Amino acid sequence: MLGVLIAFAVTTYVLTQSLWATIVQTLICAVVIQVGYFAVVLFLVAREKPRTSEWKQSGSNEATGIVANKQPPFKSITPTETH
Repeated sequence: MLGVLIAFAVTTYVLTQSLWATIVQTLICAVVIQVGYFAVVLFLVAREKPRTSEWKQSGSNEATGIVANKQPPFKSITPTETH
């Protein structure tokens, strides 16, 4: 965001040759970017399906998709084994 605002400020200053206009327009741009970011995050959160009811009904980790693996993630080597 900072990079975009710097590029916007430089471009605005080159076009207007006014420091005051550059500052005001860059602040407005920063607010617009933040409002847009907030709206997109709010939309994504609202679109997400609630999963708490699935967790309560199953009573296990099946609803989360987590399967307990009974084997270790690596092969243990006993001291007598060599490669």
